[in-house]
Amino acid sequence: MNRAFNRRKDKSWMHTPEALAKHFIAYNAKFLGNTEVDQPKGTEVVKDAVRKLKFQRHIKKSEGQKTPKVELQISIYGVKILDPKSKDVLYNCQLHRISFCADDKTDKRIFTFICKDSESNKHLCYVFDSEKCAEEITLTIGQAFDLAYKKFLESGGKDVETRKQIGGLQKRIQELENENSDLKRQLKNLEEQLMIAKVQPADSVSSKSPTDVFDMIPFSTVTPLVPVPANNGKPPPPPARPADPKKDLFGAEPFDPFICGAADFPPDIQSKLDEMQEGFKMGLTLEGTVFSLDPLDGHC
Repeated sequence: MNRAFNRRKDKSWMHTPEALAKHFIAYNAKFLGNTEVDQPKGTEVVKDAVRKLKFQRHIKKSEGQKTPKVELQISIYGVKILDPKSKDVLYNCQLHRISFCADDKTDKRIFTFICKDSESNKHLCYVFDSEKCAEEITLTIGQAFDLAYKKFLESGGKDVETRKQIGGLQKRIQELENENSDLKRQLKNLEEQLMIAKVQPADSVSSKSPTDVFDMIPFSTVTPLVPVPANNGKPPPPPARPADPKKDLFGAEPFDPFICGAADFPPDIQSKLDEMQEGFKMGLTLEGTVFSLDPLDGHC
């Protein structure tokens, strides 16, 4: 590291004052990280920080982690570090809190600056890796310092308070945006839970009676097809029997061959019935005959 920040009065800057005062200059770089340092400035201080962060990044790279890319927005109000895709502000380093800025001549990709944290009041060293732009980024931060100092002299010191107020407002806006994002996520989760609760009753099938695999009520000869009114807790009455006991389940009279008339059957069937009746009468006569073994009896 051989370039500490100094205001350049003998050379012209690379950007117009309006670009840094009214807008910002953007650069893309890889962010090696930040680490706490003991002093707010010094070449040896940033050298130790760079060695430490390079070693940590080498370990993470061996584990498969890539060095994250960031976007730097440099203006007279400070240096913002953003996510290049979402444009979310990762760090907002106000210019009056930056105490040291330098680039490395031995490794032209590395540049760094020291900034005092607004909450912990610790000095943090930020280290970046940029191909071919490390010196240019350092000079752009230097130009922003020069313009901010001129504006401070012109305003008689009042501009410093204005920048502090603006910085506080920007911090509060960032906090509100984070809270708004959290509330949006919670609202989305509640809407998803409500949609799930609405879908579940529609999908569930309720049935008062058991059904088979085809979702049909099993057939039973005893179970009535119409609802039976309640009997105040009493058991249901037995199924009604046919009114005429002489008739079967289908309403027909039982068949009796001995009470049927001759005209009820064909001739061949009638002749068989007659033979059966004659045989039945002979059987009755034989059963009524008495046999005796007494020799005085005249019967054999």
